[in-house]
Amino acid sequence: MRALTSELVALTSSLAIFTATVQASVTINGTRVVYPLDQREVTVKLNNDSRNPSLVQVWMDDGDANTKPGDSKAPFVITPPIFRMDANKSQTLRVMFSGAALPQDRESIYWLNVLDVPPKVDAKSDANTLQLAYRTRIKVFMRPPKLPGKPEEAPQALAWKIVPASEGAGNALAVSNPSAYYVSFSEIQVTANGRTYKNERGGMVPPHGTEVIPVPQMSGVRAGKVHYLAISDFGGPIEGDANVSE
Repeated sequence: MRALTSELVALTSSLAIFTATVQASVTINGTRVVYPLDQREVTVKLNNDSRNPSLVQVWMDDGDANTKPGDSKAPFVITPPIFRMDANKSQTLRVMFSGAALPQDRESIYWLNVLDVPPKVDAKSDANTLQLAYRTRIKVFMRPPKLPGKPEEAPQALAWKIVPASEGAGNALAVSNPSAYYVSFSEIQVTANGRTYKNERGGMVPPHGTEVIPVPQMSGVRAGKVHYLAISDFGGPIEGDANVSE
């Protein structure tokens, strides 16, 4: 079963002569955040698992991954917004929603960004080291109180349909979500005509909405079986099966 990971993006790099194996030293405790709208704030824990300190900056965006911290219009206050994290230490963020009007019959979504900037390497002592700043970006689900059903039951309610792919070649899956919750996938596969077609990039379907999810190399399929791995509130897998047809 595939491990579930958060979205990790190499954001910027300094000049370097040789590349090296690198990874983010500051990590988020969890792969998503659920924010109950009847609570004043939620907390998010960060860990610095490296032997070096890092400079950390955090901000929210409303879906545009290119939003810079100073340009964000997302209605949140995060404290602290920028700070130093010493080696092998943790930091708790306070995330406070500032009260924009959101639908009360379904979830809304924002994104939490954590930028990890490692210390500058002394060029005299280690001239061939690649320095990278890493951004981790995870989903924040804004959940109104008293929504119908349970989020872990939402994947079972999805309706699946085979449709032409958007690029005009082959087939894709149109997934309709009648529930009040977002449904995210880490993997989807379709079995039809004795073959299995996989989408290993996953996808997400909004509440009371439909999303077309590509399935590479799937063509000439009119009916089959879908096997999916959805993602729970805690980042674990929700495994299920469904019928699919045109």
